Amino acid sequence: MPGRHLLELRADLWRVPLLLCLATLLLFLVTVRVDLAAAHGALRLPDWLSIGGPDDARAILGAMLGAVSTVLALIFSVALLVLSMAVSQFGPRILYRFVRDGITQLTIGLFLASFVHTLLAFVVTRQMGAHQFVPQLTLLCSVLLVIVSFAFLVVFSHRTAVSIQTQNVVAHIVADLQGALAERAAVASVYPALAQTPAGIAALEALRARCAAEGGVVRAWRTGFVQEVDVEALLAVADAADVAGRLLHRPGQFVLQDAPLCQLVPATRTEELTPAIQGAIKIGPHRTLKQDFEFGIAQLVEIGLRALSPAVNDTFTGLTCIDWLGDAIRTIHASPVPREAYPGGSGALRLLWSPPRFERIVKTAFDQIRQAGAGNPAVHIRLLQTFAQLAPHLAEAPLREALLAQVEAIWEATSRESLVKADRADIEAAYRIAREALGAR
Repeated sequence: MPGRHLLELRADLWRVPLLLCLATLLLFLVTVRVDLAAAHGALRLPDWLSIGGPDDARAILGAMLGAVSTVLALIFSVALLVLSMAVSQFGPRILYRFVRDGITQLTIGLFLASFVHTLLAFVVTRQMGAHQFVPQLTLLCSVLLVIVSFAFLVVFSHRTAVSIQTQNVVAHIVADLQGALAERAAVASVYPALAQTPAGIAALEALRARCAAEGGVVRAWRTGFVQEVDVEALLAVADAADVAGRLLHRPGQFVLQDAPLCQLVPATRTEELTPAIQGAIKIGPHRTLKQDFEFGIAQLVEIGLRALSPAVNDTFTGLTCIDWLGDAIRTIHASPVPREAYPGGSGALRLLWSPPRFERIVKTAFDQIRQAGAGNPAVHIRLLQTFAQLAPHLAEAPLREALLAQVEAIWEATSRESLVKADRADIEAAYRIAREALGAR
């Protein structure tokens, strides 16, 4: 989705404004040199570029400075208000989505750049006795920058109004999740899958046992979340040194400083290869969706939990999250299974990596929602309906059993609740349909 990447930049509000200010400063230096050349008669600018004398120019520049500085303060206030609303409504883990929005960064950057350019133009516009200097081209550039900035203000206002709508936030999270799954599938397609033969499985188990028994330990150099693992770099290191290793943590898991991060065999090469292995594993203070698709599910769950909390009591948003969680489970199941073992360029088994299990993903997606929905028949009914809709997409018995465990947990919880007869009948009907769809006996 190249269009999306153009509008979703780094999660900060200073980088793009700083670049635009530097570009504006460069523009100012170029236009002022042209204006100086015109003032000394070295070239002639078109007559339509003239804005008037120094008094007219300074009056226009002063008015633009006041307008731009006022709107810039307003934009910062609106941005902070939106961030505050996002934290309270969706949780702090959603904040990065609003901070990295390209339109917000560009709007702030354009107004800040317009202010800098207009201020510099105001400074160089002067009259000393009979001598006067009015940078006509520079003034025109300031006017154009202000016009473009106010045009972006309209786009910024629209995007802000749209971005805080719950359905759009949830849909964007799912789109990010699908992007992460597509990237995982692309990485998995590069490396051949381990042959599911007795010899292949025995080689995998032998390497796992050898790493656990005699493997040298590469430790985490800092505390944080594993954000990204460069499989290609690890395989290159392993091939060059003729070693094999087992990663003990996958992206999304939290590790403490000096905790075991990887096991290498033979152990004698551990100290030598530790810097290269640590460089291929990125650890940071927060989770990201690049390789940690479970983080997308966690975000949906957090929005659903906040919606179902007594303080908010927004059942409709909770039901929306359940619908999208069901789609996320379907998408995860349909995507290629992550590799558990990676061969190197020589074909030898070089890297073991435990992928997340489907049963764990199901529990991550639905356990807390099911618990938060206690006493809310609408939530339990929608969960049961979602499980019934997922059933045709899950042919494997273990996967169906994971959903069936959720179905039985809902029935056990609702059986102990005091419900009116109509609600209990609706839950029982949804329960029977879900069990039949999942092939329960």
